[in-house]
Amino acid sequence: MLFNSTVFLFWFLPIACVSYYVLGHLAGSSSAKMLLCVASFVFYGWWNPWFVLLLVGSIAFNYTLSLYLTGDDDAKPVEPWLFAAGIAANLLLLIYYKYLFHVLELLHALGWVRVDYGSVILPIGISFFTFTQIGYLVDCRQGLVRERNLLDYVLFVTFFPHLIAGPILHHREIMPQFANEATYRFRAENLAVGLTLFCAGLIKKVLLADSIAGWAEAGFVNPSGVPFINAWSTVLAYSMQLYFDFSGYSDMAIGLGIMFGVKLPLNFNSPYKSTSIIDFWQRWHMTLTRYLTLLLYNPTALWIARIRQARGYAVNRQAASTPGGFATMIVVPTAFTMFLAGIWHGAGFQFIVYGLLHAAYLSLNHAWRIIRPPSPASEKFSRATAISISWRMLLTYNAVLVAQVYFRANSTADAGSLLAGMIGLHGAGFPLPVPLGTLQVLGPVGNFLLDSHTATVGLRSAYNDLTRPLFMNSLVTVGLGVIAFGTPNVYQMLNKWSPALSKIKLQATTRWLTWEPSWPSAIAVGMLLSIATLFFDRTGRFLYFQF
Repeated sequence: MLFNSTVFLFWFLPIACVSYYVLGHLAGSSSAKMLLCVASFVFYGWWNPWFVLLLVGSIAFNYTLSLYLTGDDDAKPVEPWLFAAGIAANLLLLIYYKYLFHVLELLHALGWVRVDYGSVILPIGISFFTFTQIGYLVDCRQGLVRERNLLDYVLFVTFFPHLIAGPILHHREIMPQFANEATYRFRAENLAVGLTLFCAGLIKKVLLADSIAGWAEAGFVNPSGVPFINAWSTVLAYSMQLYFDFSGYSDMAIGLGIMFGVKLPLNFNSPYKSTSIIDFWQRWHMTLTRYLTLLLYNPTALWIARIRQARGYAVNRQAASTPGGFATMIVVPTAFTMFLAGIWHGAGFQFIVYGLLHAAYLSLNHAWRIIRPPSPASEKFSRATAISISWRMLLTYNAVLVAQVYFRANSTADAGSLLAGMIGLHGAGFPLPVPLGTLQVLGPVGNFLLDSHTATVGLRSAYNDLTRPLFMNSLVTVGLGVIAFGTPNVYQMLNKWSPALSKIKLQATTRWLTWEPSWPSAIAVGMLLSIATLFFDRTGRFLYFQF
């Protein structure tokens, strides 16, 4: 079921929300939890009911394993084996659905296997509910879990706002909220804030992201020979589509959570305003960054530090500034983590390149910080000029753009072809109307202008037919860029009401951009929702559903 659908907005959501609070008031929290679990299973199974069995099986397996990992001392001798088996089983499930058939298809294409094994339908959200449960098992193994209530665990995994595209939840953030009786008591403030945030996300999806989706997708379908202007137009359009699509989903998920009295972690915080790649990953898919840091980067860095200590090498910050220390203590865990992050996003080689590109970016960023440590905040804002901040933002954004080409392209060859167009190897792509006589006088230069699509022969109307779609879509992209780079995000506008678990730094905003619960706000939300519903028939799935 999609958030941006009539059945969700006018049937599922109001019935689930009203029933949830009525049961919470009349029958207590346990009944409200059960209803929310059932609603979440219905939500997940709407697209393919058979996958509910997969979800139930995953929950049953991981919860049973967690009981052993948090049980009495009799299970201590076998806990390491149980834990390893549990992690392996979860990873094998991901490998089967996300990678196995892609690998077999590649081997078949190479002629290494004779049988074409076909493909398998990828269950929506399998990465997110699997990662959530792997994190829970890790915490069980480390003795950080005290809650063992089955109903709370099922709700923790299946809570529908986050189930199919995040945020990736941590049990210590959510379980206490499920255990709090106040969660199941209706509050008008929660409904107002949640609906406002949901509406903001819906508008981002159906009016902003989907407005540029067709142009962005067209450029990636056949990237061979795409000229300079068209290549940049395609990549910038996709960048804005991905930004508002993912930002919109994150807003809707957090808004839905607060409507049910549950605060979810912040997952998206104006990442294109980042002034470094490190800053970017602290703003983009924030719960994934946290997950990768805690479960991949930190253990790898700790393992390397122990090896260095055993060999008599230092592991302090000064050692990390030496070439050997930097390579082993920073580059290796960064490359390992981002390599796996790339694989998590998809099975093609282009996703590996995507991950390794960001590993290189992050390593260079860390090296730069060693060479030129950042100034204290008090000095940074007094000395930094608008030009220097804009330059760092532009540099960061362009690095992200290059990686996003691999993130979206169907293959590394397609990505390379589009990047070649971006540096002008396929011509300019902006045909200027030049009289035939002038081109003939220019001779070889005129032929080059024609071959590179820099010039065209014909009337002004022909020129308009060629350039109008490019101009209009570029204009839309520029408008979306102004919003992404130049306006406060919705969490800054709602910061006073703290819709997410963590607040963000509040930048100066004009009074009319600061949200307050009022009748004008309610009317504005209602109007925007009404407008958004007019575009439901033209919208598609969220981009992150495929992960």
